[in-house]
Amino acid sequence: MGRVTGIGGIFFKAKDPEKLKAWYRTHLGIESESWGAVFDWRDDPRSDDGSTAWSVFTEESKHFEPCQKPFMINYRVDDLDGLLTQLRAEGVEVDAKTDESEFGKMGWAMDPEGNRIELWEPPAAK
Repeated sequence: MGRVTGIGGIFFKAKDPEKLKAWYRTHLGIESESWGAVFDWRDDPRSDDGSTAWSVFTEESKHFEPCQKPFMINYRVDDLDGLLTQLRAEGVEVDAKTDESEFGKMGWAMDPEGNRIELWEPPAAK
């Protein structure tokens, strides 16, 4: 029997899809076609085998706050501190809190439609 080996895509609705895609292109460098974008982790500079996480949270979880939507997208980044500084300079709402652990560094921001974005810098490859 086949098993899931990773996340094939993340899909979400937007009030103005073209405007939101332009925002992601400008602020996070995500180039997309009319149908979306693909991230190939084989080019991950930190390791030989990048990964995408999938996790289920309880209905009561506060992890996505202040976002009231039932999802959050985690994006891998190369330089979390540099990106957070850049986003703040561009007027993006960035959470003052960051986190660092053996799993890497995490930071958070909000897109213009109130979606919480988790930014993750993986730890250096060993």
